Amino acid sequence: MKQRYESAPKVAEFLLQIKAVKLQPQNPFTWASGWKSPIYCDNRVILSFPKIRTFIRQEFINLINIEFGKPDVIAGVATGAIAHGALVAEAMGLPFIYVRPEAKSHGLGNQIEGVLNEGQSVVVIEDLISTGGSSLKAVEVLKRAGADVKGLVAIFTYGFENAAKNFEAVNCKYHTLSDYESLIKQAVNTKYVSGEDLDSLNNWRKDPANWKV
Repeated sequence: MKQRYESAPKVAEFLLQIKAVKLQPQNPFTWASGWKSPIYCDNRVILSFPKIRTFIRQEFINLINIEFGKPDVIAGVATGAIAHGALVAEAMGLPFIYVRPEAKSHGLGNQIEGVLNEGQSVVVIEDLISTGGSSLKAVEVLKRAGADVKGLVAIFTYGFENAAKNFEAVNCKYHTLSDYESLIKQAVNTKYVSGEDLDSLNNWRKDPANWKV
């Protein structure tokens, strides 16, 4: 079982407090995939709250130092993790790059923006992990460019089983500051959601593609 980061409850508390994460079991959101979901996560909201933004930055640094040690370069996944990654790189005194979903169709045609030298060690910053698809696409781009990708850290994960399998399949280590279980516990403890919504929230995580209100 994947170890939970020690500050996960506090991070979850902040995400709920500033509405970076919203829970609406009775009035679900519709994701781009078409899935109905009782949860919506937008970690860009963190950037508007200086104290929480700084807390998240420092927790990222602590997690990176604990799990990977200091890399040569910090890489952000566009677009949600660009700002968070740049803040981490600045505080650690490291170069920063970011990875686009696709190579630019004009100019230099870059998919990696910034300077990355072959053989440099990289830790990837992500804001959110759902299935892990976009995160692992960025990891693959960096590896093809000759980077030694030590692993990935993210603010939040829904904790889908297929995400863990996808990371394991390509031998990429990842750690998150908080997760769905920590968030739901915090939401119940603070009465953000009622106890009767708990079963619905837990059922969604087990089978999000087929979940219904």
